[in-house]
Amino acid sequence: MIRAVSTPDFTELAEITKLLPETDGVPLETPWHHAAISLLIEVLTYLWRDRDDFFAGGNMFLYFSARRVQNEEFRGPDFFFVEGVDRHKPRESWIVWEEDGKYPDLIVEFLSRTTAQADRTTKKDLYEKTFRTPEYFCFDPETNRLEGWRLVNGVYQDIAPDSRGWLWSETLQMWLGPWTGEYLGQNATWLRLYDKAGNLVPTKAEAVEMELAQLKAWLAQKGLSPDAQ
Repeated sequence: MIRAVSTPDFTELAEITKLLPETDGVPLETPWHHAAISLLIEVLTYLWRDRDDFFAGGNMFLYFSARRVQNEEFRGPDFFFVEGVDRHKPRESWIVWEEDGKYPDLIVEFLSRTTAQADRTTKKDLYEKTFRTPEYFCFDPETNRLEGWRLVNGVYQDIAPDSRGWLWSETLQMWLGPWTGEYLGQNATWLRLYDKAGNLVPTKAEAVEMELAQLKAWLAQKGLSPDAQ
């Protein structure tokens, strides 16, 4: 979906774009937050490794209005997904007017004590009314609670959880739900993606591990030891 972008003339816009900062130098809340963002990006990047028509990013500025840039009003969603764009285009930030007016199709914010209120109010309002992002999710690592909203006739409506507490994403055609395990050396509960059948969508390392386990099981059925010389 393409939304209108408020911009000054082309020359002024080009000059503003050159000066955009890529980071504010403020670290993420915790190492968990950094890893949680990396996990979603890694999973989607591996799952759709043969596709080149999407972008999955996070912890980067999203510039949507040149006027607001001048007032230092811009946002950096924890994780966002955009469909129908060149995956291989180099990007240090997402600049809407350089992406044919495309905003995120899905956004995830990982809550913290300092951000939870804004994530559920001012950011939600921005994503609904200005970005018009079709789906928005919030995950609280302290309670493992997942909340989600889907844009219906221009207004966010709650996405009802299933019996597992998972939420269905129409954008990704996958479930979002908690998973407890180790990632990047941290044992914790993470927000993960599951396919329609409820199977965990793996990282590359997890996929390789599953394939190895299947191979060992097949060899055992044949009476062969994988450790045999």
